[in-house]
Amino acid sequence: MCTGACSKFIAIPLYVMAAVSIICNIMLFFPGFDTTYAAEDREGEQRLTQEVKYMAGLIGGGILVLIPAIHIHLTSANGCCANRCGMFLSIGFAALGVVGAVYSLSVAALGLANGPTCLWSNEFNTSPEWGTPFNSSGGSYLTDKEQWSWCLIPENVVEFNVGLFSTLLVAACVELALCLIQMVNGLFGCICGTCGKEVRAENAKGELNYNTP
Repeated sequence: MCTGACSKFIAIPLYVMAAVSIICNIMLFFPGFDTTYAAEDREGEQRLTQEVKYMAGLIGGGILVLIPAIHIHLTSANGCCANRCGMFLSIGFAALGVVGAVYSLSVAALGLANGPTCLWSNEFNTSPEWGTPFNSSGGSYLTDKEQWSWCLIPENVVEFNVGLFSTLLVAACVELALCLIQMVNGLFGCICGTCGKEVRAENAKGELNYNTP
């Protein structure tokens, strides 16, 4: 497969993963699909999970991956970037995507490990209070669903956070793999070219044969 064609197959999934990351990050600001908690947190009350505010899905897995995806896609087209210089630049852009994906992956993993911020109580803390009850659990709460009932408000916030942070984590892993592949693909494209000239030559030859009586 030509390096230019490979770039196209890399760019399209990157668009999808970047969109997924952005959507997940935005949704995490509204636990229980309620805007009340975001408004209260903005007023100084601790209502949102701390890792959500790092905006790793929006900035890291979103913008920092979307920009490289656009350039990588351009290297697959018969335009200004479908050349050795464009492929060389794609290595740098892919490296930027790696940074964004690693940031998103790290924050998502941290969000899963620490758990959500919620109004909670249990047998050791009978007076409900806002906080992060699973912060010191080392992520063990993920396998003990009985502990999930500690969080009273927002409703089902543990499932909400686990689902979205897990999706963010998977998306970041896919982005990381694709950007690393593009760095290798860009290196080969820089050395060997993108096959764009060969494809255009074959198309022109085909048109000539078609038009020749």
